[in-house]
Amino acid sequence: MTNSAKHTAMANAIRILSLDSVERAKSGHLGLPLGAADIATVLFSKFLKFDPKAPNWPDRDRFVLSAGHGSMLLYSALHLLGYEEASLNELKNFRQLGAKTAGHPEYGHLAGVETTTGPLGQGIANAVGMAVAEEKLRAEFDKQLVDHFTYCLIGDGCLMEGISHEAASLAGHLKLNKLIVLWDDNDITIDGHVTLVDSTDQIARFKAYGWQTISIDGHDEKAIANALKEAQASDKPSFIACKTTAGFGAPHKAGKPAAHGGPYGTEEAQAVRKSLGWTNDPYDIPEEIMDDWRLAGLRSTKKRVDWENKRDAKDTDTTREFNRRMASELPNNLDQVFEALKQSLADEVPEVATRKASQIVLEAINPHLPETMGGSADLQGSNLTKTAGMEDFLAQNYAGRFINYGVREHAMAAMMNGMALHGGIIPYSGGFFIFSDYCRPSIRLAALMEIRVIHVMTHDSIGVGEDGPTHQPVEHLASFRAMPNVNVFRPADATETAECWQLAMQNKTTPSILSLTRQGTSPLRTEFDKENLCARGAYCVFGEEGAQAVIFATGSEVELALQAAKTLQGEDISARVISVPCLELFSQQDKDYRSSLIGAPKARVAVEAGVQMPWDHLLGDTGKFIGMNSFGASAPAADLFVHFGITAEAIVASVKSQL
Repeated sequence: MTNSAKHTAMANAIRILSLDSVERAKSGHLGLPLGAADIATVLFSKFLKFDPKAPNWPDRDRFVLSAGHGSMLLYSALHLLGYEEASLNELKNFRQLGAKTAGHPEYGHLAGVETTTGPLGQGIANAVGMAVAEEKLRAEFDKQLVDHFTYCLIGDGCLMEGISHEAASLAGHLKLNKLIVLWDDNDITIDGHVTLVDSTDQIARFKAYGWQTISIDGHDEKAIANALKEAQASDKPSFIACKTTAGFGAPHKAGKPAAHGGPYGTEEAQAVRKSLGWTNDPYDIPEEIMDDWRLAGLRSTKKRVDWENKRDAKDTDTTREFNRRMASELPNNLDQVFEALKQSLADEVPEVATRKASQIVLEAINPHLPETMGGSADLQGSNLTKTAGMEDFLAQNYAGRFINYGVREHAMAAMMNGMALHGGIIPYSGGFFIFSDYCRPSIRLAALMEIRVIHVMTHDSIGVGEDGPTHQPVEHLASFRAMPNVNVFRPADATETAECWQLAMQNKTTPSILSLTRQGTSPLRTEFDKENLCARGAYCVFGEEGAQAVIFATGSEVELALQAAKTLQGEDISARVISVPCLELFSQQDKDYRSSLIGAPKARVAVEAGVQMPWDHLLGDTGKFIGMNSFGASAPAADLFVHFGITAEAIVASVKSQL
């Protein structure tokens, strides 16, 4: 068999396995797997550095299928290459309940899937984050331990989504030359040809970003290989436009919008097999072709073994530190660092905004956490996420630990996901809470993937003041609390802020949002307590068990709750104030703790400068809520709290109305 014939046979194996699986599931997308099989075959069999027997090898190349709807391309390749989890049974169970071969690739389900994709554009931004992590770790540990590429296969939809602009422009600015993006340029979308909706010159676009650009025939194996060689040698990120035919081999659908989705049906599926010259039964791969694929899967085994030897030959401290970082384990002394910080906060009792308290925390912990990479979306002076000695991550300085994202919140959040997925990095970022709407799709995917990313969201309420309702979060606390597997922290003072940071760092499988004030807060905790009281999500800060009234509060409103409770106490009405820095953690506590904390009060009040929705289960049918039921307004913060009735006097009145 000639090399060309061998390539065609290997590519057709991807096509046929994809065809068989989509037809069996009666659901899925065939346009990309049939059209991009030549690209995948050249990349996986000749260029990609990986080992199916050690799928988590830290120095493997990363491959991101940004066009996640074409998932069968990836699943077929993983099976052919010898990834144990990508068994034939998994392919046969494509898109079925409990299968690892989900409709779109899902991180954690199947070895070889580096990230969850499907929402278009997310994958390319994840890939930029992975390339950032690779550069940062290579600058820190050297090329012997970290020296790999990040490849990303994208479609027209990824390029239309605005996040691709944000991520690609920053990648070009940072000169991430280990990033190689392959565009499946097939000129179709679901509703029609791309020309129906877009006339962008993508080559000119990426040249303007500072990328190397290459245009090839995506079905020409030599052209694909030459382009990849050229990209690997570039001093810029590379964008390879691969002209392909969607649904390649389908006589009646190829190159048409109908090729995008599947199944194609029995008649067209048979026609594809005939067109490709494939005579074997479904899921039957000829032995010679399977052998060629399995040999391709073994291609990097020696490189992996050599890498392990180089790692083990490093000095003990370097090897231990690298292994710790890649295992996502925190330093052994971090709890002591937090304990010392809390002691100093109890001694100094700072009256600061919780955003400033967050900076105090970061100043204390960042010297002990070399894996943290901070950043901000052009709001560092407000978010306070950059600490002393933290250099900027730049094209001229990949050792830097602070990323200036510019006004790119969407890409920022998705890049953070990519950094966390790469390993060795704990990313955190800064933005205004109101602009979390731009980050929401990426935060949702972080929650779905169960990864540790930390979003510092400052200016958390009408306390923003004069900037007005466009910049005042109202519904945001409720909306993120509604999202599964996200911890929303809203600390009341500096000590609570420290404890919330500690919890965010400790939780490896849940993204965190720290909702922090612009305005100053009075100290809530003035005595040192070694225990992390925020760990249970809610705890008593004033009053005794059996109180007539219970007042729940978060953030800056805890101070108002305390004022109200003391007023009530002066009128012989017992009240208990419960600070609730994290409703999610409180809901996870056992019934005994929750019952002992709340008791059976005659009056219940919740106070928060947001909407009521998250509090109904604690208030019951008769409890009262003090907060927002509209958008905010432009005025000084103190005036706004009075205007919207978020005051100690309103809390007192709400308690009395229930007694």
